[in-house]
Amino acid sequence: MPESKNQILKEGEDSSLIRLENVGKIYPLGMTEVPALRGINLDIHAGEFVAIMGPSGSGKSTLMHILGCLDRPSSGYYFLEQRRVDSLDDSELSWTRNEKIGFVFQNFNLLPQMSVLENVELPMVYHGKSPHIRREIAERQIQQVGLAHRIKHLPAKLSGGERQRVAIARALVNDPAILLADEPTGNLDTKTGHEIMAAFEEISRRGKTIILVTHEPQIAAYARRVIHILDGLVSSDERRD
Repeated sequence: MPESKNQILKEGEDSSLIRLENVGKIYPLGMTEVPALRGINLDIHAGEFVAIMGPSGSGKSTLMHILGCLDRPSSGYYFLEQRRVDSLDDSELSWTRNEKIGFVFQNFNLLPQMSVLENVELPMVYHGKSPHIRREIAERQIQQVGLAHRIKHLPAKLSGGERQRVAIARALVNDPAILLADEPTGNLDTKTGHEIMAAFEEISRRGKTIILVTHEPQIAAYARRVIHILDGLVSSDERRD
């Protein structure tokens, strides 16, 4: 790629892991257009634990999809590790998504016919890692989320909290720059949800960048920075000591 302003920020120009410049997103609806994002400006640095909040229809899910390289902005610029990603072609965008971002979803998204170990190994299969390396890394991540005793179990034999811990381990095996969690406690009871958030706190202490999308204030309270989205704009951005 050419190293122009449109493709890569100059060395020393910006130290952000993520930088959004006037990012907008418009969805067509019949003969009209619906603006989901109206010009988001945002910087997130490596190691931050960020919660994104907003009511239904605020644009927070659209913002998450753009941050996760699951969708493209209609306007503006998205830089990840100083490289512009909004203009990448589909294969480059897929590579960036698989290489740089680990996903944790509300519904766990585990393959039911695979064991805990096999589910956690799966992202590394796509990366072409050898079976020996895959097993070593997967076992280490499973141990770190406290499920070494469940390593051979199928998802159906696990509780909701255990399934989410498997999903967290799977998201981390390729050492992504960002861990992106979309309502990760949405299908869990209150006690289990707080246990999962304690796991995210521990991951944050190890230096991983976490971006958490939630509508629950008690879950957002675990983050060190809370960004509120309203009507497609950042309405507040609060950092906590």
